[in-house]
Amino acid sequence: MANRILIVDDAAFMRMMIKDILKKNGYEIAGEAADGIEAVEKYKELVPDLVTMDITMPDKDGISALKEIKDINPQAKVIMCSAMGQQAMVIDAIQSGAKDFIVKPFQADRVIEAIQKALS
Repeated sequence: MANRILIVDDAAFMRMMIKDILKKNGYEIAGEAADGIEAVEKYKELVPDLVTMDITMPDKDGISALKEIKDINPQAKVIMCSAMGQQAMVIDAIQSGAKDFIVKPFQADRVIEAIQKALS
Protein backbone atom coordinates (compact mmCIF):
# COMPACT_ATOMS: atom_id res chain seq x y z
CA MET A 1 0.00 0.00 0.00
CA ALA A 2 1.32 3.44 -0.94
CA ASN A 3 2.21 5.86 1.84
CA ARG A 4 -0.39 8.61 2.24
CA ILE A 5 0.95 12.16 2.37
CA LEU A 6 -0.72 15.42 3.41
CA ILE A 7 0.66 18.45 1.54
CA VAL A 8 0.52 21.79 3.36
CA ASP A 9 1.48 25.04 1.61
CA ASP A 10 -0.30 28.36 1.17
CA ALA A 11 0.78 28.45 -2.51
CA ALA A 12 -1.35 26.21 -4.74
CA PHE A 13 1.52 26.10 -7.24
CA MET A 14 3.87 24.65 -4.62
CA ARG A 15 1.31 22.04 -3.57
CA MET A 16 0.96 21.06 -7.22
CA MET A 17 4.74 20.72 -7.62
CA ILE A 18 5.04 18.47 -4.56
CA LYS A 19 1.99 16.48 -5.64
CA ASP A 20 3.57 15.83 -9.07
CA ILE A 21 6.84 14.67 -7.53
CA LEU A 22 5.05 12.37 -5.08
CA LYS A 23 2.65 10.83 -7.60
CA LYS A 24 5.50 10.09 -10.03
CA ASN A 25 7.22 8.20 -7.22
CA GLY A 26 4.23 6.10 -6.20
CA TYR A 27 3.00 8.04 -3.17
CA GLU A 28 -0.67 8.63 -2.49
CA ILE A 29 -1.89 12.17 -1.76
CA ALA A 30 -4.03 11.97 1.41
CA GLY A 31 -5.06 15.62 1.10
CA GLU A 32 -3.96 19.24 0.92
CA ALA A 33 -4.12 22.24 3.24
CA ALA A 34 -3.44 25.93 2.61
CA ASP A 35 -2.53 27.02 6.17
CA GLY A 36 -1.61 25.69 9.59
CA ILE A 37 -5.16 25.67 10.95
CA GLU A 38 -6.37 23.59 8.01
CA ALA A 39 -3.27 21.38 8.33
CA VAL A 40 -4.11 20.38 11.90
CA GLU A 41 -7.78 19.73 11.00
CA LYS A 42 -6.83 17.62 7.98
CA TYR A 43 -4.22 15.73 9.99
CA LYS A 44 -6.86 14.70 12.54
CA GLU A 45 -9.34 13.80 9.80
CA LEU A 46 -7.00 11.95 7.39
CA VAL A 47 -4.24 10.57 9.67
CA PRO A 48 -1.62 10.57 6.89
CA ASP A 49 1.68 8.65 7.03
CA LEU A 50 3.62 11.88 6.50
CA VAL A 51 3.07 15.63 6.18
CA THR A 52 5.03 18.11 4.06
CA MET A 53 4.61 21.47 5.81
CA ASP A 54 5.47 24.96 4.60
CA ILE A 55 6.85 27.17 7.36
CA THR A 56 5.61 30.60 6.29
CA MET A 57 1.81 30.64 5.99
CA PRO A 58 -1.05 32.95 6.96
CA ASP A 59 -3.21 32.40 10.09
CA LYS A 60 -0.96 29.73 11.62
CA ASP A 61 2.63 29.10 10.55
CA GLY A 62 4.08 25.67 9.91
CA ILE A 63 6.03 25.43 13.14
CA SER A 64 2.92 26.10 15.26
CA ALA A 65 0.98 23.54 13.21
CA LEU A 66 3.87 21.05 13.58
CA LYS A 67 3.79 21.42 17.37
CA GLU A 68 0.00 20.90 17.42
CA ILE A 69 0.25 17.80 15.22
CA LYS A 70 3.01 16.40 17.46
CA ASP A 71 0.70 17.00 20.47
CA ILE A 72 -2.02 14.97 18.72
CA ASN A 73 0.41 12.23 17.65
CA PRO A 74 3.98 12.24 18.99
CA GLN A 75 4.86 9.70 16.26
CA ALA A 76 3.73 12.02 13.44
CA LYS A 77 6.23 12.37 10.60
CA VAL A 78 6.51 15.93 9.31
CA ILE A 79 8.96 17.37 6.79
CA MET A 80 9.23 21.15 6.73
CA CYS A 81 9.52 23.14 3.50
CA SER A 82 10.59 26.74 3.11
CA ALA A 83 12.08 29.10 0.58
CA MET A 84 13.97 30.87 3.31
CA GLY A 85 17.08 29.00 4.33
CA GLN A 86 16.89 30.69 7.71
CA GLN A 87 18.94 28.68 10.15
CA ALA A 88 16.86 29.67 13.18
CA MET A 89 13.65 28.42 11.55
CA VAL A 90 15.28 25.16 10.47
CA ILE A 91 16.62 24.56 13.98
CA ASP A 92 13.26 25.50 15.55
CA ALA A 93 11.45 23.10 13.19
CA ILE A 94 13.82 20.20 13.93
CA GLN A 95 13.68 20.85 17.69
CA SER A 96 9.89 20.90 17.44
CA GLY A 97 9.93 17.42 15.98
CA ALA A 98 10.28 17.80 12.21
CA LYS A 99 11.99 14.82 10.58
CA ASP A 100 13.71 16.83 7.86
CA PHE A 101 13.78 20.09 5.97
CA ILE A 102 13.48 20.75 2.23
CA VAL A 103 14.39 24.08 0.63
CA LYS A 104 12.33 25.61 -2.19
CA PRO A 105 12.59 25.50 -5.15
CA PHE A 106 12.27 21.75 -4.77
CA GLN A 107 14.61 19.25 -6.34
CA ALA A 108 12.59 16.08 -6.90
CA ASP A 109 15.34 13.72 -5.77
CA ARG A 110 15.86 15.67 -2.54
CA VAL A 111 12.11 15.60 -1.79
CA ILE A 112 11.93 11.82 -2.34
CA GLU A 113 15.12 11.24 -0.32
CA ALA A 114 13.70 13.21 2.64
CA ILE A 115 10.38 11.35 2.47
CA GLN A 116 11.96 7.91 2.20
CA LYS A 117 14.24 8.70 5.13
CA ALA A 118 11.36 9.98 7.28
CA LEU A 119 9.18 6.96 6.51
CA SER A 120 11.84 4.31 7.07
